[in-house]
Amino acid sequence: MSIKKNKLFNPQADDSISKRTIIKGESTGLFNLGEVKYPWTKQMYQIMVGNFWVPEKVSGLGDDAIQYGKLTDDERRAYKGIISFLTFLDSIQTVNLPNLSEYVTSSDVNLLLSIQSFQEAIHSQSYTTVLETVVDAKERNEIYYYWRDDEVLLKRNEYIGNIYQRFLDDPSDQNFFAALVGNFLLEGLYFYNGFAFFDTLAYNSKMIATSRMINYIRRDELTHVALFANIIKEIKKEFPEMYSEEVIRDMASKAVEQEIEWSHHILGNAVAGITKDSTEQYTKYLANIRLGMLGLTPLYPSVTNNPYRHLQAMQDNNSEKTNFFESTVVNYTQASSLKGSWDF
Repeated sequence: MSIKKNKLFNPQADDSISKRTIIKGESTGLFNLGEVKYPWTKQMYQIMVGNFWVPEKVSGLGDDAIQYGKLTDDERRAYKGIISFLTFLDSIQTVNLPNLSEYVTSSDVNLLLSIQSFQEAIHSQSYTTVLETVVDAKERNEIYYYWRDDEVLLKRNEYIGNIYQRFLDDPSDQNFFAALVGNFLLEGLYFYNGFAFFDTLAYNSKMIATSRMINYIRRDELTHVALFANIIKEIKKEFPEMYSEEVIRDMASKAVEQEIEWSHHILGNAVAGITKDSTEQYTKYLANIRLGMLGLTPLYPSVTNNPYRHLQAMQDNNSEKTNFFESTVVNYTQASSLKGSWDF
């Protein structure tokens, strides 16, 4: 059975739990979280809704505007390039998630994808809020379209954009699965060297408010990678003919290669606390963690340590040095309640 769009209104559909499937099933379009087939959806719904936030509530960006002028040239270049990349990723996610949702026939999973799409829009707004406060108008335009003049970044954006576009042009089983894996890797790998950069600045008492904003965003992204890990695992159970470990491993290997190339290009050894070696180790370490979420063996068995563990400790300890969490952040719904899903 090939992939097919879910009907918007189908009153004759049998979407009882015994008949319900994550794709290729029938749905009346009714959301009923009191009767879910996949128990993880109800828990994840509570976490995602509990994590609601808006960028206007993050204070201190005015201080970052002053600090921005004191960054080194290399730090400013990385700041601009990384925000440009993150803005693109969240923008394309916001637009593309409804395309995937059209083929999902489990209403509880559809609901989570809708929340994710909203959160991605909030992330894009967050980057705009940062840029509107921290940099001048001329630089803002340069940052938004940084990828047009940077060949390495353009290649990265084209890679993920083409995966999604192939599915839109040809919604086959194969292209749908590749788009799911692309989402999983985007949420699980593509953001994190950029996040580590902002955490490193905060560790060095720089751009504290930007890093605080990034921490809200990362908290959301960790739910998103768990969401797509669960979707992929359910497809493996229900439609094993669609599932391909080879595709996952090949795409993960390519994602690691591109993430290292981009991070070396935009960070290299020029930012205190980050080196090419730490970038490579961290990217491979995360890839192993993400594959583990799918029940797969590591791509890089010899890589077992997180070189930025001190940055996670800074967050966990609510460091006074960085004022990393305000009281409103301390009280958020703990993402770690999804057992086995999280790593920095």
